[in-house]
Amino acid sequence: MDDTGARHDGKNGYCTHIGNNFFVWFESTDRKSRINFLELLRNGNGDYVINKDTISYIERLIFPQPLLEQLAENPTKHLASEMDWKRHLEQLGIKKDRHVRIATEGALLGIVLHHGFSKKLVILSDDAGQFNILLHALCWIHAERTIHKLIPCSDEEAKAIEDIRDRIWQLYRGLKAYKKMPDLKTKFTLEKCFDEIFDTRTSCEILDAALHRIAKNKTELLLVLDRPDIPLHNNLSESDIREYVKKRKISGSTRSNNGRRCRDTFTSLKNMSKTGSFILGLS
Repeated sequence: MDDTGARHDGKNGYCTHIGNNFFVWFESTDRKSRINFLELLRNGNGDYVINKDTISYIERLIFPQPLLEQLAENPTKHLASEMDWKRHLEQLGIKKDRHVRIATEGALLGIVLHHGFSKKLVILSDDAGQFNILLHALCWIHAERTIHKLIPCSDEEAKAIEDIRDRIWQLYRGLKAYKKMPDLKTKFTLEKCFDEIFDTRTSCEILDAALHRIAKNKTELLLVLDRPDIPLHNNLSESDIREYVKKRKISGSTRSNNGRRCRDTFTSLKNMSKTGSFILGLS
């Protein structure tokens, strides 16, 4: 996954890229958020549902227990439209913006899964928060960039940063090899190597802070050890979406909804041709 700015009708907008080695899909919208991302995954459906997946999502977040209990009273409630959903929330007394957002995210995730989206599919991103749902993996290139961007204040700090970067890329090469020939012993070795690198304490405070930040994402960065089929980076998305960046620099943006839809459709078709894949039923 990736997204980038894509102005429309003189206003800021965004384009989201969803794809892998076999397909490419672009969709431009007026906003970017987790709700927007889930609406894209809903694939044109306009309904909402309260089911076990909805409740499970909300339970992981800070949400008033009495309101959660009201939502859970009818765990199979299906609502046909956004208007029906908003009316239902009002009836339950869920009115604060934050509570409405969380409940809506849960209902959208529930309907995405209801319509057949697999819980086993991995969403790989550059750590943009809106993509962090279900099985979420992080791009190693973006993670290492946290270290690469550091500016040392002394030769000692510069050496510490360079040493850490060398160790990270050694681990990265180990993960690449593991993807080709995964085995349990190597998995434990790579996990131990990750801990040793990101638990390191150096003479550079900003480096230590960056290592601590990356360490918090251990599960997402090492998901590849359980799923060696997934990439280690999202360079494919970055490459595909670069066309929008170029157009943004030379164009004043699209003006009509038909124009925006055509831009998304033909960019999807153009990039699909690179994969040798075929598109059926593209809207």
